[in-house]
Amino acid sequence: MGLVLLAGSVAHGIGRYDTVTVGGESMRPGFPPGAHVLVERIGSDGVHRGDVVLIDPPERYMTEPVLRRVIGIGGDQVTGDGGRVTVNGRMLDEPYVADKQGDPHADPYDVRVPAGRLFVLGDHRANSNDSRYHLDAHEGGFAASGVRGRVVPGATVPTGPAVFAILGLVLTAAGLGGYAAGRRAAGKGRVTPPAVPRWPGTQNA
Repeated sequence: MGLVLLAGSVAHGIGRYDTVTVGGESMRPGFPPGAHVLVERIGSDGVHRGDVVLIDPPERYMTEPVLRRVIGIGGDQVTGDGGRVTVNGRMLDEPYVADKQGDPHADPYDVRVPAGRLFVLGDHRANSNDSRYHLDAHEGGFAASGVRGRVVPGATVPTGPAVFAILGLVLTAAGLGGYAAGRRAAGKGRVTPPAVPRWPGTQNA
């Protein structure tokens, strides 16, 4: 059973999670360059506002997937002016943002996110190529189908698989230990049967 749990946990982790190394400045301070983050593979229907996602960029942008924070989903009205961002008329409280004044080079925006799209921003607003710079195409929305996965906050190993893997190791070790102890006990308890006297005139079979 221990081996089954261990193998199942490893297979689950490989099939559901990826480890990604942050390569740029756009998600500071929470995700600085060189940081290793755990990404859970999800579909577009599993994305929520506030998630940090690994997502394919629009055409003419970059060739590699990028980390960005989801600000708006399909149907949301997103507005921004300087460091202030509102979604559906409600101003966001964004403690994760590196620069509260926003990007002085970004123009104000007021967009309705199309269905099947996501409005995403980098946490380092003054140094992030995100939806604000692609408003001419799909209101700046990145395709929701391009989501590769969602960053697991503060985690390096998924809790569930880790617990089962540890349990599998413990059960495997216990099983092997019990097997070895049983072999030793069987060896110590083995009794050599007494020799059977041979009747005169008989021969060994």
